[in-house]
Amino acid sequence: MAPAVPLALLALVALLAPGLGVAFPGCDYPVHLWCSSWEIAVACQAESRCANLSHPAAAPVELSLYYESLCPACRWFLVQQLFTAWLLLPAEVLNITLVPYGNAKEEIVGGKWHFQCQHGPEECLGNMIETCLMHEAKNISTYFLVIFCLESGSSVTKNLEAVRPIPVPRAPPRGRPRPPDLPVYVCVCVSPPPRPRQCLQIHAPQLDRDRIAACVQGDAGAALMHRNAQLTEALNPPHQYVPWIVINGKHTDELQAQAEASLLGLICRLYQGEKPEACGGSAAPKALTSCRR
Repeated sequence: MAPAVPLALLALVALLAPGLGVAFPGCDYPVHLWCSSWEIAVACQAESRCANLSHPAAAPVELSLYYESLCPACRWFLVQQLFTAWLLLPAEVLNITLVPYGNAKEEIVGGKWHFQCQHGPEECLGNMIETCLMHEAKNISTYFLVIFCLESGSSVTKNLEAVRPIPVPRAPPRGRPRPPDLPVYVCVCVSPPPRPRQCLQIHAPQLDRDRIAACVQGDAGAALMHRNAQLTEALNPPHQYVPWIVINGKHTDELQAQAEASLLGLICRLYQGEKPEACGGSAAPKALTSCRR
């Protein structure tokens, strides 16, 4: 005599069978196990019947921005596109890496790293401030607010409470003239007069201003900037301009154009998990021209 089939199982089969049909290729599970895991539900094409199952976590979209602090196009992209997408999207959807260096050059002078930047010494200082800020803050939820404040203001370097290096003229190495715009970071430093609305005061008052200042004017900051130079020089393909946008380890002209046109829309299309509410639609103004090498 054949074993009795539980009435509950028969009822479940009768309920599911019209919508799901017979077993699918790759589905070797009995009906009562179809909703036991998301992987089994997918294999048996039963996702719509398994509403109580949580979707597996998808990897976030990885975005790396290679930029320089005073490049107008970099500032526009960071403020108008990247910061907006970061605000609207959950952390599990978008992971951001900022690399301030861009079209700068580096060389060792007197045993120390020195940097020459496309938009002059002020840009080197801005790159250094933002690099040291990220190093000290660690968490993007802290440092990105400050960097946004810096980049969206009238002056990147004057909107932060930090010491400002005053270049001290030095004799050039023998047989080689000193580049005219080469900023010197081994120098005398002073603090600017306090201002009532500083980016650091507003967005990250918990950070130690003196530690950031020591990083900016010391060997630690130079080492961090050298690391940014290495990351930038290792790009494949090599960067031709900034902002240079790398998404999930890739840079293409198409990805760059899509990111500059609507970064939020691009991230929403690339993210493989359940779409967040912000992915309902996006529009953005026209991007500025890049800063070419």
